[in-house]
Parts: sequence; C-alpha cells; structure tokens
Amino acid sequence: MKKVILVADDSPTIRKFVSISLKVKGYEIIQVADGMQALEVLPSEQIDLVITDLNMPNIDGFELIKTIRTNEDYREIPIIILSSLSGNEDIEKGMQCGANAYLLKPFDSKRVLYEVSKFLN
Repeated sequence: MKKVILVADDSPTIRKFVSISLKVKGYEIIQVADGMQALEVLPSEQIDLVITDLNMPNIDGFELIKTIRTNEDYREIPIIILSSLSGNEDIEKGMQCGANAYLLKPFDSKRVLYEVSKFLN
C-alpha cells in the first residue's frame, strides 16, 4: 500500500515541486494550503507523514505541529518542517513543537527524499 504524505504550504509552487519529487518515488500526496486545511484532512485520511511550512495563513506550521502532537490519534506521525525561516530560534522552536526534521528552502529534492525515507521505509 502506498504511503500517504500530507504537504502543507501556502505556496502552490512549493507544493507542486515537493509533490512531484515524492510521487516519482511512489508516494501518494495530499496537498493543502495551510494548517487549518491540514487539520481538516487528518481525520479523513490515513496520513503517514506530514511536510509543513511554518509561515502559513489561518493556522501556521508551529500550531499545526503542536496540535498534531497533542492528539492521540496523530501524535506518532513524523513531521518534517520545510521552511525559509533559517534562524536558530525558529529551528529550535520548530523542533520543540515536535517536528522530527527541519529542512530549509530553497530545498533539494534529494534531501527531502532522504528525510522522508528515514521515516517511511
């Protein structure tokens, strides 16, 4: 069965590039534009991994991660942050919220695939 990855980013371009690089490796991708949409998708889909931006409208990536981590049904889902925020405080805050990995934009698709493969074998 295909592994399902939820990609949350308010940039359609980023969602498209991440999705293309992951689909090539056989993953199924669900794209959403913000954290609120991501939280709406979680109960209805079997999500194996989340890739999220931090700067998004409605619910940002930090709140999305915290919400996932406090929900018993989803707290074990691996979360990879993909963000242009490169400051140490942002990286630290993202990891403290419960992310498993932090990648910077612009991203290298090989690096994204490597991080995803660490969590989805």
